[in-house]
Amino acid sequence: MGEKEAKKGPVIAVIDGMGGNIGHQIISQLRRELPPETEIIAFGTNAAATANMMKARASRGATGENAIRVSISQADVIVAPAAAVIANSYLGELTPGMAEAIASARAEKILLPMAQPGISFVAAARVPLPHLMEEAVEKLRRMIAAEEVDTDV
Repeated sequence: MGEKEAKKGPVIAVIDGMGGNIGHQIISQLRRELPPETEIIAFGTNAAATANMMKARASRGATGENAIRVSISQADVIVAPAAAVIANSYLGELTPGMAEAIASARAEKILLPMAQPGISFVAAARVPLPHLMEEAVEKLRRMIAAEEVDTDV
């Protein structure tokens, strides 16, 4: 290839299940605080979750295990509730295959420590969801500013 292409920003994957409300809130906040050209891919464990995240202006969206297994490698950063790497979470919606694909992805993972039935996070203080999302977005902004995100494929 001739000239070196200008470095683009990171591709951000947001993962959610159930109704996609948390993913919707995360994407909305990312859209408010990051440059408009930032690529955000919404991955839902079901169609309702994906649709709800798309309403928050995700660049693209995909649903289900195969979509996650095939496409999660496009992400440089993954933002999701911690349940995204726990097999059978979201009342069984998140399959073991999804959890494995997400946990094994090369992307940096920013996980929100939210309660799940039968799982407690000992080192995590109980912080309201809006504050967790603010912290996640701030961490992502710092990573982008410091160019800590590896966008080379």
